Amino acid sequence: MAINKASVAVVFMVSGVLMVFFGTVLTFVGPIIIDDQVVKNTVIDPKNEVSYRMWKDVPVPFYMSVYFFNVLNPQEILKGEKPMVEQRGPFVYRKQIQKENITFHSNGTVSYLEFRRFFFEPDMSSGNESEVVTIPNMLVLGAAIMMENLPFAVRLMISATFKTFKEGPFLTKTVGELMWGYDSGLVDFLNKYLPGMLPSTGKFGLFADFNNSNTGLFTIHTGQDDIRKVHMVDSWNGLTKLSNWNSPQCNMINGTAGQMWPPFMSRESTLPFYSPDACRSLELVYQRDGVMEGIPLYRYVAPKTMFANGSDYAPNEGFCPCRQSGLLNVSSCRHNSPVFISHPHFFNADPVLLDFVHGLKPTEDEHGLFIDIHPLTGVPLNVSIRLQLNLYMKRVSAITETGKISEVVMPMIWFEESGYIDGPILSTFYTNLVVLPAVMEYMQYGFIVLGVVIILIAALVHHRVKVKPWGNNCMAAGRMAHASYRRPHNAGLISQAAWHTPHNAGLITQASYRRPHGTRLIMQASYRRPHGTRLISQAS
Repeated sequence: MAINKASVAVVFMVSGVLMVFFGTVLTFVGPIIIDDQVVKNTVIDPKNEVSYRMWKDVPVPFYMSVYFFNVLNPQEILKGEKPMVEQRGPFVYRKQIQKENITFHSNGTVSYLEFRRFFFEPDMSSGNESEVVTIPNMLVLGAAIMMENLPFAVRLMISATFKTFKEGPFLTKTVGELMWGYDSGLVDFLNKYLPGMLPSTGKFGLFADFNNSNTGLFTIHTGQDDIRKVHMVDSWNGLTKLSNWNSPQCNMINGTAGQMWPPFMSRESTLPFYSPDACRSLELVYQRDGVMEGIPLYRYVAPKTMFANGSDYAPNEGFCPCRQSGLLNVSSCRHNSPVFISHPHFFNADPVLLDFVHGLKPTEDEHGLFIDIHPLTGVPLNVSIRLQLNLYMKRVSAITETGKISEVVMPMIWFEESGYIDGPILSTFYTNLVVLPAVMEYMQYGFIVLGVVIILIAALVHHRVKVKPWGNNCMAAGRMAHASYRRPHNAGLISQAAWHTPHNAGLITQASYRRPHGTRLIMQASYRRPHGTRLISQAS
């Protein structure tokens, strides 16, 4: 029976060794398997049906929430007083994105046009598109700045033209008209006699060029040759660099198209992307770790230097002429109109901007932009891009519509483009990229721990099986161990037996000696306890 137990112990010991070996191998092979699957599903390839369809059609719902700065004191502004505004909104639009004219190239790139369409969502909005708001009239106040350096007589004629078409310094229109365009005799006149002066040839609206339009021809890397380049922009509208700005660095087209990034990100990674609407490349930086529905993420935010002026941040000198930090002058790509981009409510901007306008209360939670990224795959989980459109305005002599307006950067509108992964897509993402890797990780350490435990138990059993027979023989010898020695000239017999008890060093000895003419028995027994020795002797 002992032989069988020993054999079983050996078998278990071998099994434990194999489990430790398998777990150790899995710790090295497991991450390689996971990374290989990430690469396989990140490469832009029509053969990867799920990931390719997700890139092509962007199934995640995106929304654009628009907020207007309703001007409360337009007449007082014309007298030189400080503007007072109140925020109205949100007016929410569902954004539909779809890539078309997709063409793969032999150099590992793919070209496409991305079309966007907007649909009003009244249930998510604070009001409807028929709500009326008052904002500065860009056609008048913007044109006044653009014509500031023209001869006085020309400026008088421009002012007369505004009066002819009944265009004043402020507009009171419905949200729908301001967003998507309204009929204007002045617009028709300018398009007829000064073609190219305005960005559109139809109705004039703040987002008239956005709806049913595309963002330009993007050519990006597929990642087939180098996964580190996947989604990175190779060219935009055939350009590898811009010409709007005043330095080579500012004219660079960096990063992705702003929807996905290369996998295997670290906290030192940044999120560069090119924005056609901002006419430049932008870059977000790591802020903190986070979790969304059990999925680990990195949050990236805009650094304070993003819209800093050249005096506060030298690399931005190429984006000048600049005003206060926190404003990006986009006039060079907006037909020279005095338009500035900033964070909503001048968040992260020079505080002096808040002193020129009543009604602004910037907070990071409401006005800071962020992107939450799954670092292993580079897939955005939650996105909130918030920007504000501002108009620089002031009094321009000979153009009476400007009155006595004090020099001010006037907020007109801010918007938030947001979206997050939800529903079946989130469940699939969580299962494939969180649960399965976690199970594999637990398995590898589980094999190692279980293997070590089995080895220890098997070794202990094997040791006890080998020791037990030896212990039984000692006990039998303790009951009777006998040796005799007969001397040649007498019958003397000496015998001795010893028994060691299991819990102490007890010893019993016996000796007898037979003389020729009589018998004398001497018997002595001693028992040695752990803490002392007790001796019992008897002689007869």
